[in-house]
Amino acid sequence: MRKALSLLYRACGALAGLFMVAIAAFILFEIGGGLFGYVARSADEFAGYCMASSSFLALAYTFGAGEHIRVSLFLQRLPPRSRRVAEFWCLAAGSYLSGYLAWFSVKMVYVSWQLNDVSQGLVATPLWIPQLGMAVGSTVFFIAVLERLADLLLGGAVLSDADGDARTDR
Repeated sequence: MRKALSLLYRACGALAGLFMVAIAAFILFEIGGGLFGYVARSADEFAGYCMASSSFLALAYTFGAGEHIRVSLFLQRLPPRSRRVAEFWCLAAGSYLSGYLAWFSVKMVYVSWQLNDVSQGLVATPLWIPQLGMAVGSTVFFIAVLERLADLLLGGAVLSDADGDARTDR
């Protein structure tokens, strides 16, 4: 199961990278169009959609790699038992908050799809399409936080140990 989840996190990270490339392509298209007298309408709107998708899809991968902002400077100064309790508390709170974000994001996509909500730009994009990246990314992030919480409860290493990342399978 852990290998499948690790593959899911890496796939989301790769997809986030592709959205970053798409942002660059839209910006270059807009700049290039301006140089040749062509106005690239809605390119900035689509770049914004790609930025949101990239940001949310990268959450689980960066969490698994230990690259999120953490309180490890504080946790490293605690005794081992207190460190485990603090890590548990942080992961429990993170699970709750990321679960709420995932639930809200999925609900937002569903409501936008139900209402046939479209963007206000020149290109009437159904809003559930760009919102899907946020919903998928936040849901996978919630799964990643839950996995780490379960790992800690089953005796896994505390991430705030000396190297900052006890996970080596990612």
